[in-house]
Amino acid sequence: MKIENRSEILKRCLFSAIAMLFVFSCKKQDSLSVNTWTTYKADAKASSYSSLNQINVANVNQLKNVWTFHANDVKEGEEPAASSQANPIIVDGVMYANSRNQTVYAINAKTGEQIWAHKSLGEGEPVAASRGVTYWSEGDDKRILYSAGNYLLAINAETGEPVASFGENGKVNLNIGVRDNPEEISVTLTTPGSIFKNLIIIGSRLPDFYGAPPGYVRAYNVKTGELAWTFHTIPHPGEPGYETWPPDAYKFAGGVNCWAGMSIDEERGTVFLALGSPSYDFYGADRIGANLYGNCVLALDASTGNYKWHYQTVHHDIWDYDLPCPPNLVTFNHDGKEIDAVAQATKHGFIFVLDRETGEPIFPVEERKVPASNLPGEVAYETQPFPLKPAPFARQSMTGDDLNHYSDADYDSILKTFRSVRYEGLFTPPDLKGNISLPATRGGANWGGLAFDPNTDYLYIRGNNLPEIQTIVDADKHFATLNNTRYELGRVTYEKHCVACHGAEKQGMMSDVPSLIGLKERMPENETLQKIQHGGGKMPGYKGVITAQEERGLLAFLYDIRDNATEETNSESEVEKPTRYMNITPYRTWSDPSGNPALKTPWNTLNALNLNTGEYEWQIPLGNDEKLQEEGGPDTGLLARSGPMVTAGGLVFISGAADKKLWAIDKKTGKLVWETTLPAANNANVCSYAIDGKQYIALSVGGTEENPSGSIMAFALQ
Repeated sequence: MKIENRSEILKRCLFSAIAMLFVFSCKKQDSLSVNTWTTYKADAKASSYSSLNQINVANVNQLKNVWTFHANDVKEGEEPAASSQANPIIVDGVMYANSRNQTVYAINAKTGEQIWAHKSLGEGEPVAASRGVTYWSEGDDKRILYSAGNYLLAINAETGEPVASFGENGKVNLNIGVRDNPEEISVTLTTPGSIFKNLIIIGSRLPDFYGAPPGYVRAYNVKTGELAWTFHTIPHPGEPGYETWPPDAYKFAGGVNCWAGMSIDEERGTVFLALGSPSYDFYGADRIGANLYGNCVLALDASTGNYKWHYQTVHHDIWDYDLPCPPNLVTFNHDGKEIDAVAQATKHGFIFVLDRETGEPIFPVEERKVPASNLPGEVAYETQPFPLKPAPFARQSMTGDDLNHYSDADYDSILKTFRSVRYEGLFTPPDLKGNISLPATRGGANWGGLAFDPNTDYLYIRGNNLPEIQTIVDADKHFATLNNTRYELGRVTYEKHCVACHGAEKQGMMSDVPSLIGLKERMPENETLQKIQHGGGKMPGYKGVITAQEERGLLAFLYDIRDNATEETNSESEVEKPTRYMNITPYRTWSDPSGNPALKTPWNTLNALNLNTGEYEWQIPLGNDEKLQEEGGPDTGLLARSGPMVTAGGLVFISGAADKKLWAIDKKTGKLVWETTLPAANNANVCSYAIDGKQYIALSVGGTEENPSGSIMAFALQ
């Protein structure tokens, strides 16, 4: 009897073991069929993490391009779409992404075949940089929400048709509900909104200039488009933080917008926002004080918009040190305890790690005294927060020994500049004698953000190391017109607002800033005016920031119309206006006369931070300029803005530099294990998904002469 029982027990155990193996096998198979990248940066926590492991360190060298989808919305004669920033999302085997021209595409994620396309903008309407779309569903109601122009739109995810019940025939005007006259401003989105239950929470994209509107955070009902709540990022009387501004600042101050994105703790019902700096970026005499909630990680109740906590990373920002990317929601071990935290990377090279419930720093942060401003009327904040851990991931200081020496003449020139401008390290204030800013306006970190691996508790961060020379001028004196002709007014308007990106000769300054040479042969004046007013590409809209006279003058200058037509500039009424100082050389790498970067390499790095210890496990240069690389030396690193993606297969995928490479890097060691050359520069984050047991890696790629609209490329094992 005992033997039979033991036999039965063994049979049951064997059967259970077989069943468990079968279940495990099915789960493993199912893990390659489930939705794994259904929102911007993978999930609500902004992790940029993929749980898929079919592609791994051992087999990644077998990765091949399996399909390429070509967008087709750049009309003949237009320049190729150099900047295609969308991070595709994948839901039930369908990929959704928007192009540089803000056409939304539904694509068969297995084959790359187009299912439908929805073009939201009419002929000539301006486009803005957009990094993706948002998906929401309830039963059979499935929607894609995204921005185009100054609208938030909803379309049917299965058909691509507008959802008529949302707002007015499928769209909501984002100009309405901000402080300023909706007819005189242009509010757009850069980063897609985030879903919490039946709400879509959005930030905004605004010009960084005097007269810009404030960047309120808003939530809309996904079904109806009705405004659910608004949070004033420049507080009104009686609201927390009002005392950190002059009494009437809420009536005229602008900026403090969430252009970089957000993350959501769905269990806590909390949305975490990364906020930008107040306007104007480099002079704040009209906004003396700490300026909450500028440069803050801000935690709000996602259902109501009610304030929970904030942490300010820069007080009274006069360096354009916006928080550039969504906060990462991370869980890791600290002092023997597992904690939930928020990790926020900054343009000036810090990572702030904050308790998710309270906003208190997990690692020590100390307030240090920083240099005072010499600009008339400016009162720089006396102290700034410095995390003691983790160490900065980007360079924050330099000496004369760090200058490049490509030739004696070039070296002598940049050394003379180094010795003549003001430089006292991090937080050197803008100065009339000129000053060095490092890491400067493009970071440090940029909008691509971080990737967090929950298996190892590692954060992966890309960092730029490119100083800038800030050139501060009295705008009224520097941009005074020589006469009152329309062309002359346009010339100074161009120098004031456009030259920093498009260049003194209209030649364009970066891969994603087009040349304006020969504009009258390529684009009618009315389309150019639309772009000036509402923005285009990475350029924000200037409607309400510049006057109608300046708009007409700018068109005369861009189209070389020298008919001696005059404009009244109301110079007499402007005599009493306060002095407005401007930085006329932002977003430009400090270079020697031959165009080589002034600072020694590396100019860009990828960093692996172990959150459990607060220490970096490895740091490597990312990208390479072979012409400037020292013989036998390490890669130079190259300026880039996109961010990393990390996978359970042991890999970090990243691209985005001018050398057009897509890399796979061993996440444990930092060793390069695979790379491929893309047909054009990539300026978007990578994603990963699986269909029918196969894992894919996909990303948006810029346009070429043969395919000016840009593309999406998918890779898989062959």
